[in-house]
Amino acid sequence: MAIAVGSPAPPVRGVPAGPHALVFYKVTCPTCQMAAPALDRFERAYPGRIAAVGQDPAGELAEFAAAYAMSISAIPDQPPYPISDAYGIATVPTVVVVGVDGTVADVVEAWDRQGVNRASAVLAGLLGTDPAAISEPGDGLPEFRPG
Repeated sequence: MAIAVGSPAPPVRGVPAGPHALVFYKVTCPTCQMAAPALDRFERAYPGRIAAVGQDPAGELAEFAAAYAMSISAIPDQPPYPISDAYGIATVPTVVVVGVDGTVADVVEAWDRQGVNRASAVLAGLLGTDPAAISEPGDGLPEFRPG
């Protein structure tokens, strides 16, 4: 199970200070491939506040970004997966929202439309802006798909 809400968020090099979200993924994960365009909408809604942590080498992350139209800045997390382990990641995709105080404000494991939209609302609240819908019925994505 991923890190608990209210826990201190381990620092990640290259991630901006202040409220942000981390998106953990793996290039070979079919659910991550399916969700990539929606997760990219997350970045477009909150520019510079979303960082992707890919459990793959940088070259594979770049190929994935090109193939699945994902413009989120990707941080490689290769074996033994120190960033993923620090966050307790057992399922990809996982979204972790971190508040201004450095604690975990929300966690969404797998593809969960309601959860991702909730994470968007939590991040928007932390940033003092209106929440963006990341996925809506009719966008071709299921309500839920395990990672």
